[in-house]
Amino acid sequence: MSLDNEVLGVNSFKLESSREIQSIIGNIENLKKENILIHIISFIHNTVLVQSLKNELVKIFPNAKIVLLKHEDKTNTQLILYSLKKDADPQNISDEIAKDLYTKITEQAHELREYRNKLFSRYFTDHLTNLPNTYKLRNDLDELKEFSLVVFNIDNFQMINNFYGYIVGDYVIEKVGKYLQENIPQHHIYKLSGDEFAFIIDKEIGFYELKDYLDELYEKIKNITIEYQDISIYVDFTLASSANIDNKNIFSKVSMALKYAKEIGAKYWIYEDRMNFENEYERNLKLSGIVRDAVENFRIIPYFQAIVNTETLKIEKYECLARLIDRNGKILSPTLFIPVAKKIKLYNIVTKAIIDKSFETFENSEFEFSINLSIEDIMSSEIFNFIVQKLKSSNASRRVIFELLESDAVEDFKKVERFISEVKRYGARIAIDDFGSGYSNFGYLMRMNADFIKIDGSLVQDIDVDRNALFIVETIVEFAKKLGIKTIAEYVHSSVIMDIVKKLGVNYSQGYYIDEPSIELLKKDN
Repeated sequence: MSLDNEVLGVNSFKLESSREIQSIIGNIENLKKENILIHIISFIHNTVLVQSLKNELVKIFPNAKIVLLKHEDKTNTQLILYSLKKDADPQNISDEIAKDLYTKITEQAHELREYRNKLFSRYFTDHLTNLPNTYKLRNDLDELKEFSLVVFNIDNFQMINNFYGYIVGDYVIEKVGKYLQENIPQHHIYKLSGDEFAFIIDKEIGFYELKDYLDELYEKIKNITIEYQDISIYVDFTLASSANIDNKNIFSKVSMALKYAKEIGAKYWIYEDRMNFENEYERNLKLSGIVRDAVENFRIIPYFQAIVNTETLKIEKYECLARLIDRNGKILSPTLFIPVAKKIKLYNIVTKAIIDKSFETFENSEFEFSINLSIEDIMSSEIFNFIVQKLKSSNASRRVIFELLESDAVEDFKKVERFISEVKRYGARIAIDDFGSGYSNFGYLMRMNADFIKIDGSLVQDIDVDRNALFIVETIVEFAKKLGIKTIAEYVHSSVIMDIVKKLGVNYSQGYYIDEPSIELLKKDN
């Protein structure tokens, strides 16, 4: 190993046996012969290796000072040659070399400190914006006893990234960082992960003072326009902060406030302990575990609710309703576990389990049966292919009715029409669920080529006391008759409601007055 500088040359070698001596001698015999200090460092000195090495070195460097030193390494012997590249008194050669070694070590220590500082700087700096990053923010917060944290999130950044690409996305992040620095100069701006920024207010602020501050701040920074070549890119923010005296878990609290603000479309949200966001997160975590366990152990099952012919009161169909049974035997409704299943990427498995078990139940039955599908199901190629394969192989294909949730917004009608067209090839039929709510319109109904309309239960359950509800149901029934579409009334909960829907000419009825959802089919007609 060689560590030369302008004044002092240092050459270092390790030897395990005397066989290596000649190779090393060949490497050093051309070195300057004057002003040489040699250290031979070994566990013991009276070995063949040490003595042979010393004799060879004396031949090459007759005027060199050779010093034998000890170390604890029993295997290796180390040879170090210090070569002073300036004139020096031979009597003081050791002192001169020691002085130069000290200078070299001092310079290296300084370089090491500079390198370490650069490393720390990189560790605490966002490389895209050169703003202090999350690690720096956490470090700075540890130094403060009282503070308020404000976090910004770019609302439409994902759309910008997807539409314009990552190069433009990075450009937007850079420009937003500079904009915040210029427009909020009283605070140090931090660049957090993704599309988030933050700053610290180095004092505690009460809720109402913080609210006024965020109102003023939002007005100051809203509607940023960033020019990229000939493109104008509009940027908006959602803000979040916390008004708690206790700043423990501050990042978690502000993140929950930010998430909530985005969910409800607010321009900002301030976290307070009384909001109990933690309870909701804890509940969702528990539900996630319950859903995973139920999926792994095949405890996602259909319950069945009878649908009767309104004229004859005979059961002709069943609706298959998703249920989850937890490990304690408790039944969970889909309103609880379906949103969680979507978040943890298990929704497709749940849908396929309900389809599979419903077809199995009605494979050799006389009854028709309906299965609920969301727009997400229809848009999923995995679910689409699963349904088609099921229709191809099942005896129940001509008795299944797929209920499409009319309350879901449809953005790609071509995919919906393709799905309807394909399932109808195998004899399946289509019902529009919850008609009369959400995105209801009669043009939608005609495009869906529906066989059945399920009139929304919120209308049916009040038709005995609400004249407007009665009028809407009557209108839907008359329109459906003209189109040759059968109608089904949901939420028939009393004999009075049953009489009214019968009088209106509704074809089928469903509700707790007729039958509650159950794991078993009714043994006989109602």
